[in-house]
Amino acid sequence: MNGVQRICFIGAGSMSEAMLAGLLKNRLITADRVSVFNRHRRERLTELKKSYGVQIPEDRGRAVSEADTVILAVKPKDVQEALTQWKTSFHRGQRIISVAAGISTEAVERLIPSGIPVIRAMPNTSCTIGQSATALCTGRWAGPEDLEVARRLFSAIGSAVIVEEEAMDSVTALSGSGPAYIYFMVEALEQAGVEAGLSKEIARQLSLQTLFGAAHMLMETREEPAELRRRVTSPGGTTMAGLEELKRKRFDEAVKSAVLRAKSRSRELGSLLGQEAK
Repeated sequence: MNGVQRICFIGAGSMSEAMLAGLLKNRLITADRVSVFNRHRRERLTELKKSYGVQIPEDRGRAVSEADTVILAVKPKDVQEALTQWKTSFHRGQRIISVAAGISTEAVERLIPSGIPVIRAMPNTSCTIGQSATALCTGRWAGPEDLEVARRLFSAIGSAVIVEEEAMDSVTALSGSGPAYIYFMVEALEQAGVEAGLSKEIARQLSLQTLFGAAHMLMETREEPAELRRRVTSPGGTTMAGLEELKRKRFDEAVKSAVLRAKSRSRELGSLLGQEAK
C-alpha cells in the first residue's frame, strides 16, 4: 500500500484483529511488516501470530519507532498510559491513527511529541469481513496525505467517510456501536421465531436473510426506509399488526435513546482523558 511501509498495532483486542484480518485479506500490507503487542496476555499475541503471521516484537519501543503508521487500538481508559509509555518512541515522519472511542485528536496530541500527525478513526467490527463503516477526522498536524492514507486503509475494509471531529461522538454511537444493536435485534427475532414454533436453525436462517435482503433493498434502491416500510405494510395485515406493537412498545424511541446514550458515553470517556492529560 502506497504511503505505508510498516504498521504497528498498540493493542491486540478484537478491533485490532478485525483490522488485521481485513488488511491482510485485501493484501494492503504483508504480515512481516505488521507488528502487534499488548500490555498483558502473551497468549493472545501467540494466537494472532499463529492466525495471521504478524510480528510479535521483543523490542516494543523499536517496533513503534520503525513504524510509519502506528494504530492505537487500546481501550479509552488505557490511552494515556500507552502513549506515556511509548512517548519517546514516537517521532515526526510517522502518523498515529487512533481507534479509541471518545478520545479526541487533541487529547492524543497532548501526550506525544509535537508535530506528529494524528487521525481519529471510528470503524466497527464488520471490518473483519471487509464491510466496516468508518468515519475519519484529522488532528492539528495531519495533512492531506495522512488523511488519504487512512482513507485508503479503511476503504479497503469497508466504506470510509470524512467528518469534522465534533461529529465523531455521534459516529461512535451510530455506526461504532451499531452492530451490537443489530445483533441484539436478531437475537430477539430468533427467539420470537422459536417461541412462535420454528426451530432455532430455521429462525436463524430466516432472520439473517430477512436482514440481508432489507439492507440490500435500502442500498440498491436508495429509497427512503419509510417508503419501503409502507410498501410492505398492507392495511389491516400482519405487518401492520406487528408494527403497531413495536410502536406501542416505543421501539423507535428505544433505538434513539440507545444512540444518544452511547454518544453521551463517548463524550464522557473523552472528557476523562482530557482532564487527566492536562
